[in-house]
Amino acid sequence: MVIEISDITKVYQIGTQEVHALRGVSLRVKENEYLAIMGPSGSGKSTLMNILGCLDTPSSGSYRFVNELVSEMDDDQLAEIRNREIGFVFQTFNLLPRASALHNVELPMIYNGTPASKRKKLAKEALARVGLADRMTHKPNELSGGQRQRVAIARALVNNPKIILADEPTGNLDTRTGEEIMEIFEELHEQGHTIILVTHEEYIAEHTNRIVRLRDGRIERDEALN
Repeated sequence: MVIEISDITKVYQIGTQEVHALRGVSLRVKENEYLAIMGPSGSGKSTLMNILGCLDTPSSGSYRFVNELVSEMDDDQLAEIRNREIGFVFQTFNLLPRASALHNVELPMIYNGTPASKRKKLAKEALARVGLADRMTHKPNELSGGQRQRVAIARALVNNPKIILADEPTGNLDTRTGEEIMEIFEELHEQGHTIILVTHEEYIAEHTNRIVRLRDGRIERDEALN
């Protein structure tokens, strides 16, 4: 099991008010699963994504990531798990505007101390995997939205993470470009990657093999698609 969360709650204190974002969520994700997390605004899907990605910690409950109890780790340990084991893809791409595609993909390896020559080799390989071998020296403003998202996917792949977490990865793209990005995720899944996708679009979720639907901080439905 790659991910095992049990009875996770998350309560935010906003002024004098308590907001219950997650109310006892339990979820298991096996290696090489491809699943979507769906739900209306305020359902808790972004909070769940942040906890799965070790960007946030639960208020209660346990979270095991590849048998490591991450729900009790400190910030430094969480940062190490994030860098080593999780690849992130965001709706807004989160690329450095003045850096080339190659340098953007190198970033996670700079943080973990990979030597420069190895960094360049791995970054070039990752860009080639997403069809951008001829765009390595281009900066984000010289790339289309779909190409920027490909750079972000290459960056997520470059450390060969256990899971890829994609938060609304097609949200800023037109339908056709979004479909091209989903084809890349399907290829990555076929190559053995575990992928968790947050989306509010049914047609995007239907590319996956399993949909987990949240409502009011709880799992409403967990359905296999095929």
